[in-house]
Amino acid sequence: MKELLWPYVRRYRLRYAFGLLCLMVTVSLAMVVPYLVRVGINAIQRGEITRLPRLAAMIALTAVAMALSRWVSRFVVFNCGRDVEYELRRDLFSRLVALGPDFYRTVSTGDLMSRLVNDLTAVRLLVGFGILTFINAPLYYVYALAIMLSLNGRLTLVALLPFAVLLFAVWRLARSLMERTLEVQQGLGRISAKVQESLLGLHVIKAYALEEHEARTFAGLNDRYNRSGLALARLRGAVTPLMRIAASASVMSVLTYGGYFVLRRQMTVGDLAGFMGYLTLLATPTTLLGWVITIYQRGRAGVTRLAEILNAPLPLSLHDGRALEVRGELEWERVSFSYLDPARNGADGAGRWALKEISVKVPAGSKLAIVGRTGAGKSTMVNLLFRLIEPTTGRVLLDGRDLRTLPLRALRQAIGAAAQTPMLFSATLARNIAFGRPSASLAEIAVAARQAGLESDIAGMPKGLETVVGERGASLSGGQRQRLAIARLLTYDAPVAVLDDALSSVDTVTETAVLANLSRRMRGRTTIVVSHRISSIRDADQIVVLDDGEIVERGTHDELIAAGGIYAELFQRQVLEEELDRY
Repeated sequence: MKELLWPYVRRYRLRYAFGLLCLMVTVSLAMVVPYLVRVGINAIQRGEITRLPRLAAMIALTAVAMALSRWVSRFVVFNCGRDVEYELRRDLFSRLVALGPDFYRTVSTGDLMSRLVNDLTAVRLLVGFGILTFINAPLYYVYALAIMLSLNGRLTLVALLPFAVLLFAVWRLARSLMERTLEVQQGLGRISAKVQESLLGLHVIKAYALEEHEARTFAGLNDRYNRSGLALARLRGAVTPLMRIAASASVMSVLTYGGYFVLRRQMTVGDLAGFMGYLTLLATPTTLLGWVITIYQRGRAGVTRLAEILNAPLPLSLHDGRALEVRGELEWERVSFSYLDPARNGADGAGRWALKEISVKVPAGSKLAIVGRTGAGKSTMVNLLFRLIEPTTGRVLLDGRDLRTLPLRALRQAIGAAAQTPMLFSATLARNIAFGRPSASLAEIAVAARQAGLESDIAGMPKGLETVVGERGASLSGGQRQRLAIARLLTYDAPVAVLDDALSSVDTVTETAVLANLSRRMRGRTTIVVSHRISSIRDADQIVVLDDGEIVERGTHDELIAAGGIYAELFQRQVLEEELDRY
């Protein structure tokens, strides 16, 4: 925990020091009030009534100064906690957007949201209120005990005995607090993940009439979380009563034993009242100490969960700042890839490899088409280009250089993509189109939208390009979302363009117009097209046909039709489907 938080806390060490200095002033002033009470009572016993107004004024001034210094200390230290939270949240988000797919295969989105909200709040309380109270309690003990010992050492030992028993009990509870706190925070993460998953898939839930099933599943998670929360509440609830019992036992012991000293004239009534005042001062920090233990355990659990994000390994060369000159020549050189551990694939890996010994060379500025049945390995080939996955064996080259040796950020900036199911953001059409290049002018955005076949759709929208599309493009049809992704690709204007079945939801008339615009716009750029529609790839310089992870055919459209293989079969099937659609 120290390794993660210290770099953040250290940045505000001067402010923390000032806040804690104000805290020391507050504690010092708090020690004055019982002393003045003691002096006042002793003065009353001696009949020195004239001293009382001055003592009362001093108590009032001390209280005002103590309130002011307490406010300053809390303001400074709590704000430090807020600043640490701000920087942690910034770094966590930066880490999340930089992490590779391997991390997201094991952690759900809802759980990550829970960490960035609930766990981060627990950390803020730890480095704000927790630090203040953790310093505050020992200061009260040091000051008050020193004065109490000077008044009566034996009475001080009697007063402290219940607190010693209390500290032992709390120490025994600390481990259980940590375990149950972590369980509660993990349960909240599971609930957040389920809510996020259900809301995203709500149309599927309704389509299959699974509302009651989903409600029961959520109720099970909610019940488990509730039981964990109640168990933690019972444990945390025991801490404060223990504190109060200890404080009450201490007061009772002091009254009993202290009264004996007063009757024996070994203490004055004023000394006993002052002693009781100092003992009362210890009650609040002792009670808060129990709360701090809870805050510490929550913060510790939060740090444990946040550390899993901050310590997750980043893709190599992500922050390599080298520029990358790209001509656009691509090559898959004897590439094999398995989503499973290669050691488990058997001697020949039969049936286990997503790609097997793939070798394809794409000259700069040419167009490669990749076709094949579902599950043939088309998307796997494309994902290798972005280094979302790495080859199990073989190499993928860009301009003759292994992708693994290139700066990752520059590599991805050199490749634009339009996917079958594009990710859109709850923002305007213009902002979504210019997402890859925020500096694009409105004129450039409009040109890209027109070339992607969106012009008539935008004209019918209430605010044109400034229309907000809703979460994940909820207000757009599937075809509109795909054409928006095409416009985004055109605006991005990268040397290499990848279209992964990017027009599957577009009608054939619109598709023909968009493809004509793309051909003109992409002339001279390396283009990779994955499509099940032959019309999208007929003009490709090279077509490869995948089947079960292997290249079974390659050539131009005419060559493959003449060969009469899988490609010709797919083509004939599509021609038949188009003819049936006309009727």
